Amino acid sequence: MPRNFAELVDVFLSIISLIVPLIFSLALLVIVWRIVDTWVLNPGDQTKIDEGKKYALWGVLVLVVMSSLWAIIRILRESLFGV
Repeated sequence: MPRNFAELVDVFLSIISLIVPLIFSLALLVIVWRIVDTWVLNPGDQTKIDEGKKYALWGVLVLVVMSSLWAIIRILRESLFGV
């Protein structure tokens, strides 16, 4: 149980630091599956290819945002708490 605000924030950041890699892994898995589904399983279907391009673009954007979030949390944790 946290005894002050700094410990509460540290607990919160620790939980986020555990959740972000899990979400990152799941997002990467979904992106890889959509790419395989589009270009390996349905290579001639133009509708699937267009959908796959959309998923690939959004997938890369999501991974960049999540990586940035993880880096910001790490920077805050090191600068504020020295952990």
